[in-house]
Amino acid sequence: MQQLNVQMSIPIPSDSVLINKVELESLKKKELVGVYWNMKDLEKRVNKKSEWIKENILYPSRFRQKLDVKYGGFVFYPNSQGQTWTFQANKMSEFLDKQFNKIFV
Repeated sequence: MQQLNVQMSIPIPSDSVLINKVELESLKKKELVGVYWNMKDLEKRVNKKSEWIKENILYPSRFRQKLDVKYGGFVFYPNSQGQTWTFQANKMSEFLDKQFNKIFV
């Protein structure tokens, strides 16, 4: 295999920095640490209405046992009318990424 070595300077604007992909992913994950979503926030993330989210993600037993705080999860399921859904953003985001193919099938 042939190889070409070239030395050159590429200017980087003063309002920008270069970081590797691993560090970028780490920063993205930390962005959601300590953040909590309500149902409206989750609707925006999933791009579906609350009825669909409940029917396809929150209420099916295969997911509820992983999600519900009663089982050690990261979603507060309201016990009565007037209470709001609460989602631990970083863990819910990770769950949605990992379960994408099971949720949207």
